[in-house]
Amino acid sequence: MLEWKRKTDEGGYGVSELIEALRGDIINHSEEDAYVVPKEAAVRERLEWFRDQKLALMVHWGPYSELGICESWPLSDGDADWARKDYTWEPDAELFRRQYFDLNRSFNPLRFQPHEWADFAARVGFRYFIFTTKHHDGFCMYDTAYSDYKVTGADCPFHTHQYANIAKVLFDAFRARGIHIAPYFSKPDWHCPWYWAPDCELPVAHWRNPTYDPRKRPELWEKYVEFTHNQLMELVTKLGPVDILWLDGGQVGPRNHQDIRLMELAERARKINPGLILADRTIGGETENYITPEQQVPDHYIPVPWESCITIGRSFAFGYEDVLKPLRTLTHLLIDVVGKGGNMALNIGAQPDGRLPLRARERALELGDWLRVHGEAIFETRALAPYFDDEWSFTQNAHARYALWRLPEGKTMGESVTIPLPDVREAKLLGSGAPVRVETFENHAVLHIPEGLRGESPIAPVFRLGAVGAASERL
Repeated sequence: MLEWKRKTDEGGYGVSELIEALRGDIINHSEEDAYVVPKEAAVRERLEWFRDQKLALMVHWGPYSELGICESWPLSDGDADWARKDYTWEPDAELFRRQYFDLNRSFNPLRFQPHEWADFAARVGFRYFIFTTKHHDGFCMYDTAYSDYKVTGADCPFHTHQYANIAKVLFDAFRARGIHIAPYFSKPDWHCPWYWAPDCELPVAHWRNPTYDPRKRPELWEKYVEFTHNQLMELVTKLGPVDILWLDGGQVGPRNHQDIRLMELAERARKINPGLILADRTIGGETENYITPEQQVPDHYIPVPWESCITIGRSFAFGYEDVLKPLRTLTHLLIDVVGKGGNMALNIGAQPDGRLPLRARERALELGDWLRVHGEAIFETRALAPYFDDEWSFTQNAHARYALWRLPEGKTMGESVTIPLPDVREAKLLGSGAPVRVETFENHAVLHIPEGLRGESPIAPVFRLGAVGAASERL
């Protein structure tokens, strides 16, 4: 279990804040008690749809995949202590940045097949797709009209390929398989001269923030706001219809004097898509329609919409020596997230050649095998009090309650098991037709394991309970 960490972004432009760029600052989230329910009825209704989906495929992919590094982060001098660790970089940071920004000239994923990605996602059971249209390095994985630093640019060898407009062809392929779309978009753009301006003023010129103070250079900042709005509208119009705008880079927000006036953009976008969800990560308020802990699972039930993005291996980007999470771990993470009221976005980093790694696909398909038997306890459910304990999570829908057993490695099913749910009159073990005898008590129930299953150690047994739970909570 990953520890639930509460972190805040104080903002500001002091020298100490500039130098303090810690990896832990990336892995943060907003507080649920500060959540703002959207005013728009269409958005609230769309969030109810979102809470039903439970499982997303998230993919990080860009020129950084060629190097097998942690996305764009080595570009930032303020993050050098962890992002450049274990690699042999040019000692001259400016030279290294020029070399990194030239990776577009060798990005040529000739084995990319968008329909194979979509077919795989459908087989697993992913309900929506989060894809990096642009990471912090500014390289656009779609045909933007507002930057030449893109996969369809003349200096990228892939630009003549039939699938060169990568995000567009992926989104089309996923929609055709009934999977919904959530473009990932980085609000900071380190390639843009209106964010990392060449005539920098600040003591740490190249890190997460602009190289200037927007309060002192409002005309430059306004150019950046216009640039960002233009690209975000492209995602809604040229790549649409989309269901979610998944916005990364929490330093870009009003509290840090980097106001991109996102609600203005939302109003324009929602004229085209009235129910569009904004996931403005770590910002809070009316632009963060759901909370997004990263690589973490909360230690409590959260009553507002949320989604935990969790990697299938150790990192978001492709790594040549990545180590995958065991199937039991992935399954238990999903159950834990859903039992606490959230969705899980499972991230797979794409290879430089355009394929999703074979071992990652195989592991995700194993999760899909579990879902085909037990998915009714996951999809279109809501968390059920008492939500969870050491080994159990509980969900409900309009027809049944479910007890999901996060059975630890090496532990086997015995003759019976006790769950902290009253009023259980009957039970069925999903995937087995064997009867489950139930004893009901005031504050708990005892489920008697069918004789033929005792001594076994399945990944996560699920009991369908006959008594129907309460109506699902709505915003």
